[in-house]
Amino acid sequence: METAVGVLVFVVVLLGSIALHEVGHMVPAKRFGVRVSQYMVGFGPTLWSRTRGETEYGLKALPLGGYVRLIGMYPTDDAVGAGSPRSWWQRVAADARAASAEEIHPGEDHRAFYRLSTPKKLVVMLGGPVMNLLIAVVLMLVTYVGIGVPVAGTTVQSVSQCIVAVDAPAGTTCTPDDPAAPAAAAGVRPGDRLVSYDGVAVTSWPQVSGLIRDSGGRTVTLVVERDGREVDLTVTPVFEERPVTDDDGMVVTDAAGETVTRVVGFLGVAPVSVVERQSVGKAVSVAASATWQTAQVVVTLPQRVSDLVSTTVSGGERDQTSIVGPVGVGRFAGEIASMDGETVGVRAAALLSVLAVLNLALFLFNLLPLPPLDGGHVVTALWEGARRQVARLRGAPRPRPSDSALLVPLAYTVFVVLGGVGLLLVYADIVNPVRLSG
Repeated sequence: METAVGVLVFVVVLLGSIALHEVGHMVPAKRFGVRVSQYMVGFGPTLWSRTRGETEYGLKALPLGGYVRLIGMYPTDDAVGAGSPRSWWQRVAADARAASAEEIHPGEDHRAFYRLSTPKKLVVMLGGPVMNLLIAVVLMLVTYVGIGVPVAGTTVQSVSQCIVAVDAPAGTTCTPDDPAAPAAAAGVRPGDRLVSYDGVAVTSWPQVSGLIRDSGGRTVTLVVERDGREVDLTVTPVFEERPVTDDDGMVVTDAAGETVTRVVGFLGVAPVSVVERQSVGKAVSVAASATWQTAQVVVTLPQRVSDLVSTTVSGGERDQTSIVGPVGVGRFAGEIASMDGETVGVRAAALLSVLAVLNLALFLFNLLPLPPLDGGHVVTALWEGARRQVARLRGAPRPRPSDSALLVPLAYTVFVVLGGVGLLLVYADIVNPVRLSG
């Protein structure tokens, strides 16, 4: 049931993200006078639709995207001075211009999209991706500021009984020959709350962790609160090779995927995990970091698709860095919703974080400068605007609108390629899914 709820939440938020993305296109288009004939969420057969005013609003069967139909997306033959098509490419472009022209009602040529100025075209085209960015930021704020995220507290959850090598297999147990861990030898117990370390008041786990790393080989005083009273202990951290972690407590790996280690002071205690609300600044910082990381994935998409093809063909196991599609993200949602030992708040925060990253991916992916993506239309508008500015500076007549219909064959090609990648992702996510945990 929990898994089903998680998947349902994912589907609802995905549909909402698609719907709001298209709202980001539709609202400015209508404000600029462009007639919007259709607003659809999904592709394929129409499940439901209603016409309000001059726009048909509907829901289609496949929730893999959406669209708004803006009349006059492509300039007419007369507007671009098109002659008779002499190649397949030109015939496809001519058909696109003809189909676009048929949508323009008599006397409404001034309401065609191609008539907009360059700044207005950019606002319309960027409205959708920016909406996804706003959704991601809102979800991050709700997660970090409203709900809170698990962080390491200052109370001891567990105490290592011995010193285990950093490369020891998971689940390795102590043997009589293993040296005792400093914390266990000093009498630290699970449930102790760290009060001060080496005379420094403890306010957070990252702080005390840094103090421990810097005190290897020295004997220091550790004050803990136990059963309502303070207890003074003497500990001597040893030098050990330990994994390097980032600010979020994640283990750092090198380019080959190997764990990065360094020799630091080791005490042998692990903290409890507590849910703690973060500041708005922290939420914005996390959103910025996630945007940068997602951008790196989008930029390296061709290589990642190639790796996915190789893994799928060879039957190899996909790692955590593999790209996933809607089915894979739906699996993540199900896994998160059914996590054992976690509160509803923790699971909700994790689920919202995944959905925020999904919207960041939609934001950046749609900015790729390829038709039929929004970025392709942005590049076309910028090119047209640049031509107009050059003509103005040279005192030349205003140039004709750019014949964006010439990009339609390329748009068809990109659409087919993206469709193929989508089918590959669906297949891989079903037969060889990426899992959040082993």
